[in-house]
Amino acid sequence: MQASLPSHPIGVFDSGVGGLTVVRALMDRLPFENIIYFGDTARVPYGVKSVETIGHFTQQIADFLLKQQVKVLIIACNTMAAVAADRVRAASPVPVLDVIEAGARQAVQVSESGGIGVIGTPATINSNAYARAIHQLDPSFRVYSQACPLFVPLVEEGWLEHPVTRMTAQEYLKPVFVEQIDTLVLGCTHYPLIKPLLLDVVGNRMKLVDSALSIADQTAELLQSSGMANPVHHVPDYRYYVTDLPVKFQTIGERFLGRSLNRLELVSL
Repeated sequence: MQASLPSHPIGVFDSGVGGLTVVRALMDRLPFENIIYFGDTARVPYGVKSVETIGHFTQQIADFLLKQQVKVLIIACNTMAAVAADRVRAASPVPVLDVIEAGARQAVQVSESGGIGVIGTPATINSNAYARAIHQLDPSFRVYSQACPLFVPLVEEGWLEHPVTRMTAQEYLKPVFVEQIDTLVLGCTHYPLIKPLLLDVVGNRMKLVDSALSIADQTAELLQSSGMANPVHHVPDYRYYVTDLPVKFQTIGERFLGRSLNRLELVSL
């Protein structure tokens, strides 16, 4: 594999459509960077699969993106990051960033009380990956985790401001509010779409950490410090690969991306 060049794309991947919120944050933060996105839509959800299977699928996708000559890999799926980030890093010739490490780092930076809450899917919460990442950065921090299984289907249904979503958020966050925390990590790439609603429910109780924004900032820092930022300020090239094309993918994908989803290609691994 030839050496990476600043003009090479950023590779972002997820088990499905959720990682497009990371792509959206990257587009806003780094408007001249080329981006390739890979969504494993044929094999989603990953949360119900074994650790070995998740690791195998994750490495397959990383290898595919490396063949597209990406200059950095971003694991935009919390389940993949929890299970396989170390495996991908060990085998990758380019830097590998992941949403869990980025969200943990941001939470530690902004929390003033040392109390951090994490909301995510049951798979992510049960993995305890955010708590481990936060404690690696600072063992003194207290972490409270809350699974929110209904948020993903509500977001994919487009019920971003729906009374049912608001009521669900209020129920999920009730036990969070009684904990001594001042920072809440959105530990799922679907959750940025309901961030306005969550901000409204949370009020001034705590700050929200959006790991999509955190990883976009981390990527910008990495590219700048390594001299790998794209110096060409032309219209960037965006490509999207999926392993299946579900009927609603285009609609959901454009909602996540906040713009048209062009250059979509079906691939088989």
